[in-house]
Parts: sequence; C-alpha cells; structure tokens
Amino acid sequence: MASVQIGLTLPQGWLDEFPTTNPHEQFSFSKNVALTAEKLGFDAGYVYDHFVPHPIDNRTETFFEAYTLLSAISTITSKLRIGQVVTCNSYRHPSLLAKMTSTLDAISNGRLEFGIGAGWFEYEYNAYGYDFNDPITRIEQLDESITIIKTMWQNQKSTFKGKHYSIKNAICQPKPMQKPHPPIMIGGAGKRLMKVAARHATRYNHPFGTPDILEEKIKLLQENCKLIKRNPAEIENSVLLRILIGKDKDDVKDIVSKLKKKNESIAEFVVRSKDSIALGTPDEVSSYLHQYMKIGINYFIVNFIGVSKSLEMLHLFSKNVRPTLK
Repeated sequence: MASVQIGLTLPQGWLDEFPTTNPHEQFSFSKNVALTAEKLGFDAGYVYDHFVPHPIDNRTETFFEAYTLLSAISTITSKLRIGQVVTCNSYRHPSLLAKMTSTLDAISNGRLEFGIGAGWFEYEYNAYGYDFNDPITRIEQLDESITIIKTMWQNQKSTFKGKHYSIKNAICQPKPMQKPHPPIMIGGAGKRLMKVAARHATRYNHPFGTPDILEEKIKLLQENCKLIKRNPAEIENSVLLRILIGKDKDDVKDIVSKLKKKNESIAEFVVRSKDSIALGTPDEVSSYLHQYMKIGINYFIVNFIGVSKSLEMLHLFSKNVRPTLK
C-alpha cells in the first residue's frame, strides 16, 4: 500500500469553528490553521464548496466561499496542497472551472488537488437560484464537465458539444503547472457516480462513510473500472472524516458536552455519532482509522470538530495519531 497521506479541512464556518464573530479575524484563524498544518507536515488543506453551513437550522453565521478562501491560502503557504471536498459542478460552467483551477494551480505553483462532485444540497440550490436537476442529469453534467475541464487544461483551443454543455474554440491560459493535469478527486456516494469516477478519477473520495460502506463502494468502483478496461489501482481511495479528539476521556467528555443537544446525554451523543465521527482519545481515534487502512484507504481528509478546537486537535492528532498510521 502507498504511504498514508493526511489532509484536513480548513476552518470555514461549517461547525461553529471560529473563536470570534469578526469576519477578518475569522479568516486570520483559518490562515493560522493552514500555516500550522503546513508546519506540522500535513499533506493538504481542503475547503467545502458551499455557500451556507449545513444543517442550515436558521443559521446565519459566516461561511467563506471556497475558491476565494483557497486563493488566499495558496499565497501564504508554500508546501501545503490545496483542494475542495468537493467542488459542486452545478455552481460554475465547466469552462469557467477549467480557467479558475488552472489559475489556482499556477498561483500555488502546482499544488492544486481538484475535487469535484455532482452536488446534493437542495436548499442551497434553491436559495441561490440554481436548478436542482434529477440525479441522472447531475451525473451526466458532471461527466461532461470533467471532459471539458481536462480538454481545456491540455489543449490550446477546445471545442465540445454535449447534451448539457458546449464550448467552441475555448482558450485556457495559463495551463496548470501539473502535467498532464492536476489530480482529479471525484467525491460522492451514488452508484452512478462510480461510472464517472472509473472514467476520470485519480482519487475517489467518500464523505463520512463507515469502513463497511467504503468497502462496498470500492468494490463497485473496481467493477466499473473493469468494464472499461481500466486498472483500478490507478485510482486512489480516500475518505472524509469528522474527528473529535481529546487528550483523555475527561477531555473528550468536556468537548462533547459543548456539542451535544440540550436534552441529550454524553452517552447518547456518542452512540448517535459513532458512524459519522472518529471520536475519542488518540488511541481510540487511531484504532478507528486503522479499520479504513485495512480496506485500502491510504488518504484521509480530516475535519476537526469541537467549538473552535481546530488548533488544539490539530496538534494532538499530529503528535499522537499521525505517527501510528503506517
């Protein structure tokens, strides 16, 4: 198996991540997390491509736009790779995405991890005026979009006429620094998505799935690869995981007490979260991640949660969990 790589999601407003309500100070906090992650040797920093937090629950706090935040982070880091978990294809025409991502790869000197998916957050589509098409249409659009993006990344002029998108003599300069193109991480859980991943992906990412679920998805991806005579080993497998880590059991209980619902016990929170959060002491979190490694996962994207605890958890994970993932 290839060596294990660890990326992390950067504070963006997803789960009460900021210790301040001032937007500029919030960006400074995100910047500090990115710089600290780079210093600690993490492989990549990722952001969610959303406009509002989820679940929405009438929340109105800050949520930074993905590509604007990544562009800023790319200029203050030098080694940390940068990416999206994942770009919602519906929000930008593929020709614009090709231009944006090639520019970002140039700005970052070849550090882009291009993540993309078909989209799912219906509230956000409706709120921002995007058509929320049926799943089959969104998967078809994703397939055409990636075809256009790869073409524009590599050709001097690109023309494509599909069912959903068309371009004519489109020029994309600058070209990406990475050759033949940046890594393409396709994220999502649907069966139809696996056909697109088999055709285009250099990495498949499953969001918040258990080891059992991921094992099924990887087998399905391998079957789709065989149908088109592609070697499944060409596609890396990764998982996006929420992490709640404390120094000891008392520290974990203290963090959980601030996250749980008002009338929920700590034990009830742990049971409710066991399939969606790697929760516990460093030894417990490490043991859970090893279950993924046994099924061939060698890339983790971790989302530290816990009321502005990103930096503390980042250091704790780096010192006590990361060295065990070999």
